[in-house]
Amino acid sequence: MSLTAGIVGLPNVGKSTLFNAITKQKILAANYPFATIDPNVGVVFVPDQRLQKMDAIYQPARVIPASYEFTDIAGLVKGASQGEGLGNKFLSHIREVDAICEVVRCFDNKNIIHVENKIDPIRDIETINLELSLSDLEIVDNRLGKIEKKAKTTKLASDLLEVELLRKIKENLEKNIPLRTLSLKKEELQLLKSYHLLTNKPMIYIANIDEEELGKEDNEYVKLVKEYAKKENSRVVVICAKTEEDLSSMSSEECQEMLTMLNLPCSGLDNLIHETYSLLGLETYFTAGKDEVRAWTFKKGMTAKECAGIIHSDFEKGFIKAEVISYQDLIEYGNEVKVKEAGKARLEGKDYLMQDGDICYFRFNV
Repeated sequence: MSLTAGIVGLPNVGKSTLFNAITKQKILAANYPFATIDPNVGVVFVPDQRLQKMDAIYQPARVIPASYEFTDIAGLVKGASQGEGLGNKFLSHIREVDAICEVVRCFDNKNIIHVENKIDPIRDIETINLELSLSDLEIVDNRLGKIEKKAKTTKLASDLLEVELLRKIKENLEKNIPLRTLSLKKEELQLLKSYHLLTNKPMIYIANIDEEELGKEDNEYVKLVKEYAKKENSRVVVICAKTEEDLSSMSSEECQEMLTMLNLPCSGLDNLIHETYSLLGLETYFTAGKDEVRAWTFKKGMTAKECAGIIHSDFEKGFIKAEVISYQDLIEYGNEVKVKEAGKARLEGKDYLMQDGDICYFRFNV
């Protein structure tokens, strides 16, 4: 399934440098605003130690990890919702992603220009969040004007519900309160889907620090970002984009040596990937055999039939049953044969809710 996390931020906060590290691509990362104009899309692989153990057990021809997309979106500036800079184009790119990763500059460096000429992470966050709110407010205002007229005529419950919801959203947006912080009912969330509102998307703040501060106590900038994020129940990942870019060009052995030297348990990039994966509500199931061991990404709460459709629409259309064993049982008993001998293999129907770590073989007939 195609899910995308978008990297946003003011110009020169480290977005493109981070994107280089994420995708191991060498896109333009220049020291001036709008070095990135068109969104760059790259596939990232989810680090998963379970694949290594499954590789040893199945000894397949290839191993394919789970993946999803990161999109690097050009820097926003104040007034973007009114078309400042390349605002409208950038905002439309953000509207297409499933989650937002907002890079915030949390380091001092006289050699790297800041668009506001002063380092202030909270001002930067509020600048971007205000532009997202103003963009959403324009959409809500346009729709509200139309649906209010319609509701007066039709008196339909669905139209009245939409009017009530949009008025509530407008009131909050005018106070610069993002929709993701509101407690909305299931039917309200369903109604909002078609609007693709920016402030309704889940958010991770990426505090980009200097190389010298890695492995140390949070600096004052990072503390401010964490305090801000806590108020809206958002997550923060502390990262040094430049170091991550360096690590991305190293061998796994060299990378581990550098992480040990920096006294870090894992790279900030691995942490970001896992946090974003979790933020999007994603989990992993596996298919396994001699040809390949493969991790598949699915949304938590999806059924076996829906997950079969991730592989191919025919699998979902002609779904019969799913043969399922758990990863934990596979490790405990050593191979599939012993798992089955222990009575731990299961046949599950179309309504079975897939679990993280399930190893599946789908039976289907089209």
